[in-house]
Amino acid sequence: MADLARLAGTSKITVSRALADSSLVNARTRERIQTLAREQGYKLNISARNLRLRHSRTVGVIVEMRPSDARPMLDPYPLNLLGGITQALTTAGYSVLLTTRQDANATAIHAADGLILLGQGVHQDAVRRFDKLGLPMVVWGAPADHDSHIVVGSDNRQGGQLVAEHFARIGRRHPVFVGPPGHPEILDRLNGFVDALARMGIKPLLMRRDDFTMAAGIDAVRSLVARGAKFDAIFASSDLLALGAISALKDLGVDVPRAVSIVGYDDTPLGATFLPNISTVRQDWQAGGVLLAEKVLDLIEGRPAQTETLPVELILRAT
Repeated sequence: MADLARLAGTSKITVSRALADSSLVNARTRERIQTLAREQGYKLNISARNLRLRHSRTVGVIVEMRPSDARPMLDPYPLNLLGGITQALTTAGYSVLLTTRQDANATAIHAADGLILLGQGVHQDAVRRFDKLGLPMVVWGAPADHDSHIVVGSDNRQGGQLVAEHFARIGRRHPVFVGPPGHPEILDRLNGFVDALARMGIKPLLMRRDDFTMAAGIDAVRSLVARGAKFDAIFASSDLLALGAISALKDLGVDVPRAVSIVGYDDTPLGATFLPNISTVRQDWQAGGVLLAEKVLDLIEGRPAQTETLPVELILRAT
């Protein structure tokens, strides 16, 4: 910058303002300095500027999941959330640094201005791990008791309640819940489901399956049949689990939904196009992603932020 100032016959501050396109420098001088900078191959050192300002203009987004062939990262979670996050952060002039839990010790994450954690993990272990970085952090998931973190998430208890009321309304009296209750969001879905059914004098079965995959849904149904369990409805805590349950019932010659009604969760494109297309609980991922970004920016800028819960919607289809 000092070299450019000498070549332009101006001060360094004038060069700095001209390169920032500041109106404090007249248009002719700005254009002359910018042209000179291009001719000399001058490029602003963004890292050095950020170091000086103690501000990286970067938010780290950590996806708390292990992608696999059975559960790829092509699903609405996390892609739709990431779409909302990226839209809001880039509009505010921030860069997004995306990584998974396994690679989250990178130096760039430590240098970020704030963090967004997608998925708390079982019993909040991921939250505790990244809290040690001492950065402003917002979490997607379910608020925990005595949790001081800002959390954005869907109303999972409401989701469970909506499914319970639907099953009762269509005369189902032997429902089953399939999913991993160790996850805070899934536990809220289960509690909402169980509490609503209890008010109607119905007690559901719980089939614990820790993977959100079709294979886990197939295995859950086969286990129910093998033990001779009586069931006429299944609430699967993800669409993939629901799809697996339907596949297993088809193989067994059980009619869906005449004999067994099924509701999934997340409203995935696959679930909407599967035959029969599945009933499900819809979360507004896009709005959730925007909220996550807005709240982490509030924390970075020292503005107040609060935990927020988004409503869900029961989508009834063929199952």
